[in-house]
Amino acid sequence: MSNPEAAAPPPVRRLRRAERREQILDAATRAFARAGYTATGLDDIAAEAELTRAMLYRHFDSKADLYRAVLDRACARLTEATGADDFGDDAIPALLRAAAADPDGFRLLFRYAAREPDFRDLIDSITAASREVGRRNLARVIPEGPWLDWAADLIPGFTLDAVIAWLDAGRPDPEHAADRISQAVHGIMAAAHPPTAGR
Repeated sequence: MSNPEAAAPPPVRRLRRAERREQILDAATRAFARAGYTATGLDDIAAEAELTRAMLYRHFDSKADLYRAVLDRACARLTEATGADDFGDDAIPALLRAAAADPDGFRLLFRYAAREPDFRDLIDSITAASREVGRRNLARVIPEGPWLDWAADLIPGFTLDAVIAWLDAGRPDPEHAADRISQAVHGIMAAAHPPTAGR
């Protein structure tokens, strides 16, 4: 005769609403980063979170609502880690730390969401804000004009692409990665700076 207590499944751990929401966002971030928005269904996310679809719907109205929440959380974490108003000496190391702490969220923001028309507005707002901050900081060393515009357009995207390449390569040489990216950024700044007289 079998023991009925031995056959019973383990009880589901009850979490507070905020904890359950974070669990779902973590699972959704992993699932979306694996397959992208279009190819990821709510069943995939529910399986990743070890929950039912009904549980997902208690927290999010739709897949689009969940994806937006994932992107908003990744954006908030990035802003908290890097600040929003200055591109000082710690900006690139802070960006690398933020990417290393949440690589799936970082890739979703800057690789995948940029290709999704329904979520492009978030990336466009981040790009516009980065350009504005970059231009303000670059204007201290590059005179007003087309070269300043070029550098302000190029440097934010270049830096993000470099960080994603670093993630994709397995985060090599973490002690010197920020220096390598900074050297490349300073090369762009030097190219945008007018030559001094006599050169």
